[in-house]
Amino acid sequence: MINEIKQDAQERMEKSVEALKNNLAKVRTGRAHPSLLSGISVEYYGTQTPLNQVGNVVAEDARTLAITVFDKELAPKVEKAIMQSDLGLNPMSAGTVIRIPLPPLTEERRKD
Repeated sequence: MINEIKQDAQERMEKSVEALKNNLAKVRTGRAHPSLLSGISVEYYGTQTPLNQVGNVVAEDARTLAITVFDKELAPKVEKAIMQSDLGLNPMSAGTVIRIPLPPLTEERRKD
């Protein structure tokens, strides 16, 4: 009985720690990091697909993320998904490469 309770508590604590790690990875700091876009999904042939499975996400510099989309026809959908996210980012497309400049953090964005 006690072992079952301990095991249940252990599993719940591990899930809580994992959820915290995922939330902290999405925290926006002053630097660009590919995990910032990890929660975005794109419609790809009728199914919602994570962004990192339809393109390569890299940080070009401290303020710019770049996405190289594997399928050229998918680029407008990726742009639309990024604009519709609550991150407040405005992507710029150049063929299969989408660049996302990160604006400097304002006091309002820090509170968000």
